[in-house]
Amino acid sequence: MINRKFLNRISGYLFLLPYIILFIAFILVPLVYGLGLSLFRWEMLSAVPPKLIGFKNYFEALKDPYFWKSFWATFRFVVMIVPSSLFLALMVAVGINALPFKKQSFFRAAYFLPTLISISVAGIVWRWFFSTEFGLFNAYLTKVGIERIPWITSSDWAMKSIVFMTLWWTIGGGMVILLAGLQNIPEHYYEAASIDGASPFQQFYLITLPLLKPVFLFVIVMSTIGAFQVFGQTFMVTRGGPEYSTIVIVQYIYETAFMKYRMGYGAAMSWLLFAVIAFFSLFQFRFMREK
Repeated sequence: MINRKFLNRISGYLFLLPYIILFIAFILVPLVYGLGLSLFRWEMLSAVPPKLIGFKNYFEALKDPYFWKSFWATFRFVVMIVPSSLFLALMVAVGINALPFKKQSFFRAAYFLPTLISISVAGIVWRWFFSTEFGLFNAYLTKVGIERIPWITSSDWAMKSIVFMTLWWTIGGGMVILLAGLQNIPEHYYEAASIDGASPFQQFYLITLPLLKPVFLFVIVMSTIGAFQVFGQTFMVTRGGPEYSTIVIVQYIYETAFMKYRMGYGAAMSWLLFAVIAFFSLFQFRFMREK
C-alpha cells in the first residue's frame, strides 16, 4: 500500500506532470532541435545531405543585409508599439476603473473583444480599411477635404499603419491586466491621501503608479516579447512592403526556412532573435525590479 506521506510529497509533481510533458514535447524538444539544426547547412530541396558547419549560419546572418533590414524594421515597431500600447491601455483601465462597477463589464468586454479576433480576419479587414483608392479611412478623409493617405503603399506610412492596427488589436489584453492591478489597490490609501489634501493627480502619481509597478513590469515584458515576434499583421496587410519597409524578422525567418527551404539558416536567425528578446527582457527586469 502506498504511503500517505509519500503521496503528499509527490502530489504537487503529479498535478504538474501534464504541463511538464507538454512543455518538454512542444517547447523544450523543439528548442534543442532548433539549436542543433542551426549548426547545419540543410537545404530541404537540395540533394546534398545536411552538413555540420558550426556557427557559420550565425556569421552569415550577421553579414546579411536583409537580416539587418528586417531587424531594424522590427526594432522600429517595438519602439513605437510598446510605449503607446502601455499608455493607452493604462488610460483605458483608469477610465473604466472610475466608472460604477455595474457599467465596467460592458466597456471591459468592448475593449477586450478585438483581441479575440483572428489575425487573418483582422488583417483582411484592415487591409481594406487602409486601401488608398477604396479604403474606409480615405473615404472619410476625402469627405472632409483631406487628401488620400497612402497607408500601406508608402514606406513612410506603412509601419505607422501597422502600429495603428496593432494598437486596436492588442490594447485590450494590457487593459484587462492593468485594470485588475488597479482594482487590487486598497481604497484606504486614497482615502488617507484625500484627507491629507492630495489632488487626484498626486494620488495617481504617488499611489497608483508605484503600486502598479509589478503589473507594469509584467505588461511591458510581455508586450516587448510579443512585439519582437510580430508577424501576422505585416504578413496579412503589407506582405513586408513597400520596399521591404515592413518585413519584420519573423517574416524573414519564415520566408528563408519555409519558402527558400534553408532550414539551418532560418534556425540560426531564430536563435539570434531569441537572444535579442532575452536581452531586452532581462534588461527590463533589472531596470524595473522592486527595490
